[in-house]
Amino acid sequence: MHLISSNSHQEVFRYEDLSNLKDQDWVAADLHVHSIYSHDVLPARALHPDDLYREARNRGMNYFTLTDHDTMQAFDILGQEDGLVTGVEIKIKDLNLVGHTIHINIYDLNKAEFMEVEEIARVECDLKKLLKFLNNHGLPFIYNHPFWFEPKESPNLKVIPEIVKLFPVIEYNMHQIRRKNELTIELARRYEKGLVAATDTHSGNVGKIFTLAKGDTFREYFKNIAAGKSYLVFCDMRLEDIIDEVNTWIKLIFDSGTTRSTEAQFSTGLCYLDKLIWALTSETLSNLPRLSKVLEFLAYKISNSGIPAYLYLTKENCFVPEIEGQISKLFSCLEKI
Repeated sequence: MHLISSNSHQEVFRYEDLSNLKDQDWVAADLHVHSIYSHDVLPARALHPDDLYREARNRGMNYFTLTDHDTMQAFDILGQEDGLVTGVEIKIKDLNLVGHTIHINIYDLNKAEFMEVEEIARVECDLKKLLKFLNNHGLPFIYNHPFWFEPKESPNLKVIPEIVKLFPVIEYNMHQIRRKNELTIELARRYEKGLVAATDTHSGNVGKIFTLAKGDTFREYFKNIAAGKSYLVFCDMRLEDIIDEVNTWIKLIFDSGTTRSTEAQFSTGLCYLDKLIWALTSETLSNLPRLSKVLEFLAYKISNSGIPAYLYLTKENCFVPEIEGQISKLFSCLEKI
């Protein structure tokens, strides 16, 4: 784990210094967490909103939010808990301004505001109108993983710095490779934007990385992040981390409580993975314990070989030179002006 100030290139601390910051009234939150109400999360008991809340509090998170995809259903379950902040992850594809889909986390909003946000994002697909609405209502929001793109979409890399300018805060994402996160930090510092470190967990690993800032209320906490008065507690994604993540998914899949209902609409966006998970979580397989055990053994064997993790890292790293080239060109042009 690493601890770094979000407003300085030089100020890097040992993780052991975290306890000193906690003693000075710095508070923690993982601002990107998914529950069973997201379409790409398995229907496991450990991923229910109340279980995630308890896990986050046990890991020292002072504020807790859930940012499920385009839904706030989880908050009907949670009610009024200490440190709870409403949240949602909205996706919007503004073909005129951006050209590809971007994801935005919005916090401390009510159901009426959520309905208006959804209308603008889904029907009007107007990013500037959406951001104007958020600013007019004083809602905290962040630009999630700027260098992650929807499957099969061709991203408009040139526009990303311009999009960053429209946001108060951007995200260092645990599930992005190190170089992509380094580029995110570079963009944040160049344009004087706040930074958060968040897990974006879909498997219950809430609070593995997080953001420290001061704030007696969530709004005050977020305001300090936007002003660069925060610390990121983060770790880079390694081969071992991906293997652990895959093993967590396998455990969730083969957990006796993880049998989807016939009404489930689970989707990762990758058809082959969806078909595999649908098969492995079917009621039919749960009635075939011997076959289930064989498949579980094979799944762990393949995961622990490191092959899936290696292929994922290779694929992600292949795209980095193109991103770096586009961003470097834009920075060079700005420096000449």
